[in-house]
Amino acid sequence: MAYELISFPNDDALANAVAERWLKVLAKRHDRVAPYTVALSGGRVAQKFFAAVAAKGSGNLEWFINVHFFWADERCVPPDHADSNYRVAEAELFAPLKIPAFQIHRLRGETEPTIAGEQAGRELQETATGKLQGVPQLDLVFLGMGEDAHVASLFPGDQDKENPAWFRPVIGPKPPPQRLTMGYSLLAQAKEVWVLASGKAKADALKDSVAEGSTTPLGRVLASRGKTLVFSDVAA
Repeated sequence: MAYELISFPNDDALANAVAERWLKVLAKRHDRVAPYTVALSGGRVAQKFFAAVAAKGSGNLEWFINVHFFWADERCVPPDHADSNYRVAEAELFAPLKIPAFQIHRLRGETEPTIAGEQAGRELQETATGKLQGVPQLDLVFLGMGEDAHVASLFPGDQDKENPAWFRPVIGPKPPPQRLTMGYSLLAQAKEVWVLASGKAKADALKDSVAEGSTTPLGRVLASRGKTLVFSDVAA
């Protein structure tokens, strides 16, 4: 397990610092012809992160040329629903930055889940420039972390955790229960994974996840990768 834990005093500092770090990555892209693929997650700190990216990046829209957006997970609801992860990203990130529709590859929560997962997998395969062991390589995946250490919609006790599907339906413990999630195989092969773990109530989950031999969903992701960045405002 290899990870780097980067600490902040609060969620605002975390969101702003991660936004600045990502914008520096985008600014240094010399090849803007090739697609750059990134997957987003939902959550309170994600919303702050989106707003920070939009505020800091609005004067440099060329940085977002050919940046293609996917999702780590989505609730099985229409895109205008209050619980939709897409809706938050559209309001806080895409609309302010005028991201073209062809660069947005949402998980279609209103579609039958298996079909929606297969469609997302095809779009990623057609867009991503790299593959590793037959799996499309996302350039970057942003993950949140729940109080039970779940990431994306990969929850503790997942009976289907060995499923190699890139995107698959799951039933979560909280409403709305029906969800779509990125699978562990995509997370393992992504070029970079950045975890935004915010909130004092998550301290124990983070501590458990970074421990050697951890079996939490986040711990499983960390163990599957060469290195993962964890940004947190709680002590691990």
